Amino acid sequence: MTGFDRARIEAAVAEILAAIGEDPSRPGLTDTPSRVADAYAEFFSGVGVDARQQLGEPVPLENVRAETVILRDIAFRSVCEHHLLPFLGVAHVAYLPGEAVIGLGRIPRVIETLSARPQLQERLTEQIADTIEDGANARGVLVVLDAAHECVTTRGARQTRATTVTIAARGAFSEPASRAELIALIGGGAE
Repeated sequence: MTGFDRARIEAAVAEILAAIGEDPSRPGLTDTPSRVADAYAEFFSGVGVDARQQLGEPVPLENVRAETVILRDIAFRSVCEHHLLPFLGVAHVAYLPGEAVIGLGRIPRVIETLSARPQLQERLTEQIADTIEDGANARGVLVVLDAAHECVTTRGARQTRATTVTIAARGAFSEPASRAELIALIGGGAE
């Protein structure tokens, strides 16, 4: 990861511990700065990474006009840029291939890359849709994210069962009837 400064993160975490009245050198906390740096290296590994590279090369369709491809229940986690607290959820992605298809395993990689940076769920939804539309030359894309935000569940309002749903539609799926049909199909996931 470019720009990741482990030493600064460790120093900042030690300072936060001191600022809340804790002793960063007490047993139980001595390794916390290092642990947080490890977590941040993972949480923010998508910073500066072009998610389109995760799509690989689309596979041309010969003599086939592919219909809608839907990948449901892709688990993801990100970190809200407002409070640096996690949000966790599932992504559902539908796309209408153009002249080629992308590997199904590539879609979760796109989501993982884009969610591994300080994010807003609304922006993340749009970025996933844009990446798939542009990188796969898709005729239509629909992305639905459903996530629980720790800034809502553990502080402030403390709404432990609340989730946020965001939707981004592109191309052929921007039309309300098409979008409604896909959302119904997504909602009919595994029992």
